Amino acid sequence: TGDAFRARDPQLVVPALLAYAHYLEEELLLNEAGDVLETVLRVGGDALRPSDRLSGRLRVARVLRKLNQFDAAEEAYDQAKHLATMTGDRHSELLSRIGRANTVLNRGNLTDAERLLEQALLDSQMAGDREAEARAHQVMSVALVTRGQPIEAIPHVWRAFELYEDDVSRYRALGDLGGMLLMVGDVHGAERALLLVLQRAGEQDVGTNALIELMHCAASRGDRVGFERWRERCEVRRDRMPPNILADFMLKIGVGRARFGQFERAEILLATALSIAEAAHLHEAAFRIERIKKGLRDCQQVCDVTPEAVAEPPCTHDAVREVSAALAHLGT
Repeated sequence: TGDAFRARDPQLVVPALLAYAHYLEEELLLNEAGDVLETVLRVGGDALRPSDRLSGRLRVARVLRKLNQFDAAEEAYDQAKHLATMTGDRHSELLSRIGRANTVLNRGNLTDAERLLEQALLDSQMAGDREAEARAHQVMSVALVTRGQPIEAIPHVWRAFELYEDDVSRYRALGDLGGMLLMVGDVHGAERALLLVLQRAGEQDVGTNALIELMHCAASRGDRVGFERWRERCEVRRDRMPPNILADFMLKIGVGRARFGQFERAEILLATALSIAEAAHLHEAAFRIERIKKGLRDCQQVCDVTPEAVAEPPCTHDAVREVSAALAHLGT
Protein backbone atom coordinates (compact mmCIF):
# COMPACT_ATOMS: atom_id res chain seq x y z
CA THR A 1 0.00 0.00 0.00
CA GLY A 2 2.88 2.35 0.82
CA ASP A 3 4.53 1.66 -2.53
CA ALA A 4 1.27 2.28 -4.37
CA PHE A 5 0.72 5.58 -2.51
CA ARG A 6 4.22 6.87 -3.17
CA ALA A 7 4.09 5.91 -6.84
CA ARG A 8 0.48 7.13 -7.24
CA ASP A 9 -0.19 3.79 -8.93
CA PRO A 10 -3.15 1.84 -7.48
CA GLN A 11 -2.22 -1.13 -9.66
CA LEU A 12 0.75 -1.86 -7.40
CA VAL A 13 -1.51 -2.85 -4.50
CA VAL A 14 -3.77 -5.16 -6.52
CA PRO A 15 -1.67 -8.37 -6.41
CA ALA A 16 -1.32 -8.13 -2.62
CA LEU A 17 -5.03 -7.49 -2.13
CA LEU A 18 -5.98 -10.42 -4.40
CA ALA A 19 -3.62 -12.69 -2.46
CA TYR A 20 -5.08 -11.46 0.84
CA ALA A 21 -8.63 -12.09 -0.41
CA HIS A 22 -7.63 -15.61 -1.44
CA TYR A 23 -6.23 -16.27 2.04
CA LEU A 24 -9.39 -14.93 3.73
CA GLU A 25 -11.61 -17.07 1.50
CA GLU A 26 -9.62 -20.22 2.25
CA GLU A 27 -9.90 -19.46 5.99
CA LEU A 28 -13.71 -19.15 5.61
CA LEU A 29 -13.65 -15.42 6.40
CA LEU A 30 -15.99 -14.89 3.49
CA ASN A 31 -17.45 -11.48 4.34
CA GLU A 32 -13.93 -10.14 4.85
CA ALA A 33 -12.79 -11.70 1.56
CA GLY A 34 -15.69 -10.05 -0.25
CA ASP A 35 -14.82 -6.69 1.28
CA VAL A 36 -11.21 -6.95 0.11
CA LEU A 37 -12.27 -7.95 -3.40
CA GLU A 38 -14.71 -5.04 -3.65
CA THR A 39 -11.86 -2.80 -2.49
CA VAL A 40 -9.69 -4.09 -5.34
CA LEU A 41 -12.34 -3.24 -7.92
CA ARG A 42 -13.15 0.13 -6.34
CA VAL A 43 -9.56 1.29 -5.76
CA GLY A 44 -8.26 -0.02 -9.06
CA GLY A 45 -11.16 1.39 -11.08
CA ASP A 46 -10.40 2.03 -14.72
CA ALA A 47 -6.67 1.62 -14.05
CA LEU A 48 -7.06 -2.11 -13.44
CA ARG A 49 -5.65 -4.37 -16.09
CA PRO A 50 -8.44 -6.32 -17.85
CA SER A 51 -7.07 -9.60 -16.45
CA ASP A 52 -7.20 -8.27 -12.87
CA ARG A 53 -10.69 -6.85 -13.34
CA LEU A 54 -11.87 -10.19 -14.69
CA SER A 55 -10.14 -12.20 -11.97
CA GLY A 56 -11.57 -9.92 -9.30
CA ARG A 57 -15.10 -10.23 -10.65
CA LEU A 58 -14.87 -14.04 -10.82
CA ARG A 59 -13.64 -14.16 -7.23
CA VAL A 60 -16.39 -11.81 -6.06
CA ALA A 61 -18.94 -14.11 -7.71
CA ARG A 62 -17.48 -17.19 -6.02
CA VAL A 63 -17.48 -15.57 -2.57
CA LEU A 64 -21.07 -14.37 -3.05
CA ARG A 65 -22.08 -17.90 -4.05
CA LYS A 66 -20.45 -19.34 -0.94
CA LEU A 67 -22.33 -16.75 1.11
CA ASN A 68 -25.56 -17.93 -0.58
CA GLN A 69 -26.19 -14.49 -2.06
CA PHE A 70 -27.31 -16.11 -5.27
CA ASP A 71 -28.82 -13.14 -7.13
CA ALA A 72 -25.66 -11.09 -6.64
CA ALA A 73 -23.49 -14.10 -7.52
CA GLU A 74 -25.31 -14.72 -10.81
CA GLU A 75 -24.99 -11.04 -11.72
CA ALA A 76 -21.25 -11.13 -10.98
CA TYR A 77 -20.78 -14.30 -13.05
CA ASP A 78 -22.67 -12.69 -15.95
CA GLN A 79 -20.44 -9.61 -15.70
CA ALA A 80 -17.35 -11.82 -15.68
CA LYS A 81 -18.60 -13.71 -18.74
CA HIS A 82 -19.17 -10.42 -20.57
CA LEU A 83 -15.68 -9.18 -19.71
CA ALA A 84 -14.14 -12.51 -20.76
CA THR A 85 -15.96 -12.43 -24.10
CA MET A 86 -14.90 -8.84 -24.73
CA THR A 87 -11.23 -9.64 -24.06
CA GLY A 88 -11.22 -13.02 -25.81
CA ASP A 89 -10.39 -14.90 -22.59
CA ARG A 90 -11.90 -18.30 -23.36
CA HIS A 91 -10.73 -19.87 -20.09
CA SER A 92 -12.39 -17.25 -17.89
CA GLU A 93 -15.53 -17.37 -20.02
CA LEU A 94 -15.79 -21.10 -19.33
CA LEU A 95 -15.15 -20.60 -15.60
CA SER A 96 -17.89 -17.98 -15.41
CA ARG A 97 -20.37 -20.35 -17.06
CA ILE A 98 -19.45 -23.20 -14.71
CA GLY A 99 -19.69 -20.90 -11.70
CA ARG A 100 -23.12 -19.72 -12.77
CA ALA A 101 -24.24 -23.33 -13.24
CA ASN A 102 -23.03 -24.05 -9.71
CA THR A 103 -25.13 -21.14 -8.43
CA VAL A 104 -28.18 -22.46 -10.28
CA LEU A 105 -27.51 -25.86 -8.69
CA ASN A 106 -27.28 -24.30 -5.22
CA ARG A 107 -30.70 -22.78 -5.79
CA GLY A 108 -32.06 -26.30 -6.35
CA ASN A 109 -32.68 -26.06 -10.12
CA LEU A 110 -31.12 -29.37 -11.16
CA THR A 111 -32.41 -29.48 -14.71
CA ASP A 112 -31.00 -26.12 -15.76
CA ALA A 113 -27.75 -26.71 -13.86
CA GLU A 114 -27.11 -30.03 -15.61
CA ARG A 115 -27.91 -28.52 -19.01
CA LEU A 116 -25.41 -25.69 -18.43
CA LEU A 117 -22.77 -28.09 -17.13
CA GLU A 118 -23.09 -30.55 -20.01
CA GLN A 119 -22.46 -27.75 -22.52
CA ALA A 120 -19.58 -26.30 -20.47
CA LEU A 121 -18.01 -29.75 -20.13
CA LEU A 122 -18.21 -30.33 -23.88
CA ASP A 123 -16.78 -26.89 -24.68
CA SER A 124 -13.91 -27.24 -22.19
CA GLN A 125 -12.97 -30.63 -23.66
CA MET A 126 -13.01 -29.21 -27.18
CA ALA A 127 -10.83 -26.29 -26.03
CA GLY A 128 -8.37 -28.61 -24.25
CA ASP A 129 -8.84 -26.60 -21.04
CA ARG A 130 -7.95 -29.05 -18.25
CA GLU A 131 -8.89 -26.79 -15.35
CA ALA A 132 -12.27 -25.82 -16.77
CA GLU A 133 -12.99 -29.46 -17.62
CA ALA A 134 -12.04 -30.50 -14.08
CA ARG A 135 -14.36 -27.92 -12.55
CA ALA A 136 -17.21 -28.93 -14.82
CA HIS A 137 -16.72 -32.59 -13.86
CA GLN A 138 -16.68 -31.73 -10.17
CA VAL A 139 -19.84 -29.61 -10.24
CA MET A 140 -21.53 -32.25 -12.40
CA SER A 141 -20.73 -34.84 -9.75
CA VAL A 142 -22.44 -32.68 -7.13
CA ALA A 143 -25.49 -32.31 -9.38
CA LEU A 144 -25.72 -36.08 -9.83
CA VAL A 145 -25.42 -36.68 -6.10
CA THR A 146 -28.14 -34.12 -5.51
CA ARG A 147 -30.30 -36.05 -7.96
CA GLY A 148 -29.66 -39.22 -5.96
CA GLN A 149 -27.13 -40.81 -8.34
CA PRO A 150 -23.86 -41.11 -6.38
CA ILE A 151 -22.64 -44.09 -8.43
CA GLU A 152 -22.81 -42.00 -11.62
CA ALA A 153 -21.22 -39.05 -9.79
CA ILE A 154 -18.10 -40.87 -8.55
CA PRO A 155 -16.32 -41.22 -11.94
CA HIS A 156 -16.90 -37.50 -12.58
CA VAL A 157 -15.33 -36.37 -9.31
CA TRP A 158 -12.40 -38.77 -9.72
CA ARG A 159 -11.80 -37.43 -13.22
CA ALA A 160 -11.78 -33.93 -11.74
CA PHE A 161 -9.15 -35.04 -9.23
CA GLU A 162 -7.01 -36.43 -12.07
CA LEU A 163 -7.32 -33.26 -14.17
CA TYR A 164 -6.65 -30.64 -11.52
CA GLU A 165 -3.05 -29.46 -11.33
CA ASP A 166 -3.16 -27.42 -8.09
CA ASP A 167 -3.26 -29.19 -4.74
CA VAL A 168 -6.13 -27.16 -3.24
CA SER A 169 -8.51 -28.10 -6.05
CA ARG A 170 -7.34 -31.72 -6.05
CA TYR A 171 -8.14 -32.12 -2.38
CA ARG A 172 -11.49 -30.39 -2.71
CA ALA A 173 -12.38 -33.05 -5.27
CA LEU A 174 -11.02 -35.76 -2.98
CA GLY A 175 -13.20 -34.44 -0.16
CA ASP A 176 -16.28 -34.67 -2.37
CA LEU A 177 -15.25 -38.20 -3.34
CA GLY A 178 -15.11 -39.21 0.32
CA GLY A 179 -18.69 -38.13 0.88
CA MET A 180 -19.86 -39.98 -2.23
CA LEU A 181 -18.08 -43.21 -1.31
CA LEU A 182 -19.83 -43.10 2.06
CA MET A 183 -23.19 -42.78 0.28
CA VAL A 184 -22.58 -46.03 -1.62
CA GLY A 185 -21.45 -47.93 1.48
CA ASP A 186 -17.67 -47.81 1.04
CA VAL A 187 -16.96 -46.42 4.52
CA HIS A 188 -13.28 -47.41 4.54
CA GLY A 189 -12.67 -45.82 1.15
CA ALA A 190 -14.49 -42.69 2.31
CA GLU A 191 -12.38 -42.41 5.46
CA ARG A 192 -9.19 -42.99 3.47
CA ALA A 193 -10.03 -40.10 1.14
CA LEU A 194 -11.14 -37.76 3.92
CA LEU A 195 -8.09 -38.38 6.09
CA LEU A 196 -5.86 -37.56 3.13
CA VAL A 197 -7.76 -34.29 2.74
CA LEU A 198 -7.53 -33.46 6.42
CA GLN A 199 -3.77 -34.02 6.49
CA ARG A 200 -3.30 -31.37 3.81
CA ALA A 201 -6.22 -28.95 4.09
CA GLY A 202 -5.77 -27.66 7.65
CA GLU A 203 -8.19 -24.87 8.55
CA GLN A 204 -9.56 -24.37 5.04
CA ASP A 205 -13.22 -25.00 4.26
CA VAL A 206 -12.34 -28.27 2.54
CA GLY A 207 -10.79 -29.41 5.82
CA THR A 208 -13.96 -28.42 7.68
CA ASN A 209 -16.07 -30.44 5.26
CA ALA A 210 -13.72 -33.41 5.71
CA LEU A 211 -14.15 -33.24 9.50
CA ILE A 212 -17.95 -33.24 9.11
CA GLU A 213 -17.84 -36.23 6.77
CA LEU A 214 -15.47 -38.14 9.08
CA MET A 215 -18.00 -37.57 11.88
CA HIS A 216 -20.68 -38.93 9.55
CA CYS A 217 -18.51 -41.96 8.73
CA ALA A 218 -18.10 -42.75 12.44
CA ALA A 219 -21.87 -42.59 12.94
CA SER A 220 -22.37 -44.88 9.93
CA ARG A 221 -20.05 -47.45 11.54
CA GLY A 222 -21.83 -47.13 14.90
CA ASP A 223 -18.66 -45.71 16.46
CA ARG A 224 -20.03 -43.44 19.22
CA VAL A 225 -16.60 -42.45 20.55
CA GLY A 226 -15.31 -41.58 17.09
CA PHE A 227 -18.48 -39.61 16.34
CA GLU A 228 -18.10 -37.48 19.47
CA ARG A 229 -14.39 -36.94 18.83
CA TRP A 230 -14.95 -35.64 15.30
CA ARG A 231 -17.99 -33.61 16.41
CA GLU A 232 -15.91 -31.79 19.03
CA ARG A 233 -13.30 -30.90 16.41
CA CYS A 234 -16.06 -29.56 14.16
CA GLU A 235 -17.54 -27.47 16.99
CA VAL A 236 -14.28 -25.52 17.27
CA ARG A 237 -14.90 -24.22 13.72
CA ARG A 238 -18.64 -23.71 14.05
CA ASP A 239 -18.62 -19.90 14.34
CA ARG A 240 -16.73 -19.65 11.05
CA MET A 241 -18.94 -22.00 9.03
CA PRO A 242 -20.95 -20.35 6.21
CA PRO A 243 -24.66 -21.28 6.11
CA ASN A 244 -24.34 -24.20 3.68
CA ILE A 245 -21.63 -25.90 5.74
CA LEU A 246 -23.35 -25.12 9.05
CA ALA A 247 -26.65 -26.58 7.82
CA ASP A 248 -24.82 -29.73 6.69
CA PHE A 249 -23.05 -29.96 10.05
CA MET A 250 -26.29 -29.70 12.03
CA LEU A 251 -27.97 -32.21 9.70
CA LYS A 252 -25.22 -34.78 10.16
CA ILE A 253 -25.09 -34.35 13.93
CA GLY A 254 -28.83 -34.98 13.89
CA VAL A 255 -28.47 -38.07 11.73
CA GLY A 256 -25.74 -39.31 14.05
CA ARG A 257 -27.90 -38.77 17.13
CA ALA A 258 -30.71 -40.70 15.45
CA ARG A 259 -28.34 -43.57 14.63
CA PHE A 260 -27.49 -43.78 18.34
CA GLY A 261 -31.18 -43.72 19.32
CA GLN A 262 -31.29 -40.12 20.60
CA PHE A 263 -34.37 -39.14 18.63
CA GLU A 264 -35.50 -36.11 20.61
CA ARG A 265 -32.07 -34.47 20.29
CA ALA A 266 -31.95 -35.47 16.63
CA GLU A 267 -35.30 -33.81 15.95
CA ILE A 268 -34.12 -30.52 17.48
CA LEU A 269 -30.89 -30.61 15.47
CA LEU A 270 -32.69 -31.32 12.20
CA ALA A 271 -35.10 -28.47 12.87
CA THR A 272 -32.11 -26.18 13.41
CA ALA A 273 -30.50 -27.38 10.17
CA LEU A 274 -33.76 -26.76 8.31
CA SER A 275 -34.11 -23.21 9.64
CA ILE A 276 -30.50 -22.40 8.65
CA ALA A 277 -31.05 -23.75 5.14
CA GLU A 278 -34.35 -21.91 4.68
CA ALA A 279 -32.92 -18.61 5.96
CA ALA A 280 -30.04 -18.88 3.46
CA HIS A 281 -32.40 -19.86 0.59
CA LEU A 282 -30.65 -23.23 0.22
CA HIS A 283 -33.69 -24.80 -1.39
CA GLU A 284 -32.25 -28.21 -2.28
CA ALA A 285 -30.72 -28.62 1.19
CA ALA A 286 -33.97 -27.56 2.83
CA PHE A 287 -35.97 -30.14 0.83
CA ARG A 288 -33.48 -32.86 1.71
CA ILE A 289 -33.41 -32.00 5.43
CA GLU A 290 -37.20 -31.86 5.54
CA ARG A 291 -37.50 -35.35 4.01
CA ILE A 292 -35.06 -36.75 6.56
CA LYS A 293 -36.82 -34.97 9.41
CA LYS A 294 -40.20 -36.38 8.40
CA GLY A 295 -38.80 -39.93 8.33
CA LEU A 296 -36.92 -39.61 11.60
CA ARG A 297 -39.25 -41.71 13.74
CA ASP A 298 -39.19 -44.52 11.19
CA CYS A 299 -35.53 -45.03 12.07
CA GLN A 300 -36.37 -46.38 15.54
CA GLN A 301 -36.69 -50.00 14.43
CA VAL A 302 -33.48 -49.86 12.40
CA CYS A 303 -31.50 -48.41 15.29
CA ASP A 304 -32.62 -51.24 17.59
CA VAL A 305 -30.45 -53.72 15.68
CA THR A 306 -26.65 -53.89 15.75
CA PRO A 307 -24.59 -51.33 13.81
CA GLU A 308 -23.16 -54.09 11.67
CA ALA A 309 -26.64 -55.08 10.55
CA VAL A 310 -27.63 -51.58 9.45
CA ALA A 311 -24.43 -50.73 7.62
CA GLU A 312 -24.96 -50.44 3.90
CA PRO A 313 -23.19 -53.11 1.86
CA PRO A 314 -20.31 -51.76 -0.20
CA CYS A 315 -21.24 -50.86 -3.76
CA THR A 316 -20.17 -53.50 -6.31
CA HIS A 317 -20.37 -51.22 -9.35
CA ASP A 318 -17.24 -51.62 -11.52
CA ALA A 319 -16.52 -47.89 -11.83
CA VAL A 320 -16.78 -47.40 -8.06
CA ARG A 321 -14.49 -50.37 -7.39
CA GLU A 322 -11.91 -48.96 -9.80
CA VAL A 323 -11.96 -45.55 -8.10
CA SER A 324 -11.72 -47.13 -4.65
CA ALA A 325 -8.73 -49.23 -5.74
CA ALA A 326 -7.01 -46.18 -7.24
CA LEU A 327 -7.65 -44.28 -4.02
CA ALA A 328 -6.08 -47.07 -1.96
CA HIS A 329 -3.00 -46.88 -4.18
CA LEU A 330 -2.90 -43.10 -3.77
CA GLY A 331 -2.96 -43.48 0.03
CA THR A 332 0.21 -45.57 -0.06
